[in-house]
Amino acid sequence: MVDKDFNIDRDDSDGLDETPEAKTVAADSAMADAEVAKLVGDLHELQQTLLRRQADFDNYRKRIERERAEDSKRYTARVIEALIPIVDGFEHALAAHREAEYENYRKGFELIYRQLRDNLAKLGVERIEPLGQPFDPHSHQAMDRTETNAAEDGTILQVYQPGYVFHGRVLRPAMVRVAVHATPASKRTVN
Repeated sequence: MVDKDFNIDRDDSDGLDETPEAKTVAADSAMADAEVAKLVGDLHELQQTLLRRQADFDNYRKRIERERAEDSKRYTARVIEALIPIVDGFEHALAAHREAEYENYRKGFELIYRQLRDNLAKLGVERIEPLGQPFDPHSHQAMDRTETNAAEDGTILQVYQPGYVFHGRVLRPAMVRVAVHATPASKRTVN
């Protein structure tokens, strides 16, 4: 019988009857595991938030750099637009005085004119020289048209004032004369 009692006691000790200290340790361990899992989840969430914020900041930085570059181009274009009439004035002055007594003045004007033109070219300004090319309403302004069959329809025959382009943007269209083919009068208008 003692063996039976011993076995019964042994079976009872293997069951769910634990000591209060063991229960406390198990509860603390479960709480610690839950807290660690929560902290790992919070850490992962913070890492994702950090990555999103870094991406947002990079996008913001790139957008600001792009806007600064565009602002710089706009301000430069305004300065260039103000200088274009000065270039025109030099061209008119050089064309008007071809006499020998103006030769020294002419050389000085030509030097200043070349320097101004070269500096504008360094800034990215391109001159529109459309003579003999087809008319393009995006970069040319038709001031006159001439009926002729000597040139193709829509060909630019004369340039009154050159145009200028800055980084693909037309600052001033070229003012031109365009060739137009003469059309025979229709029978209705003749009758």
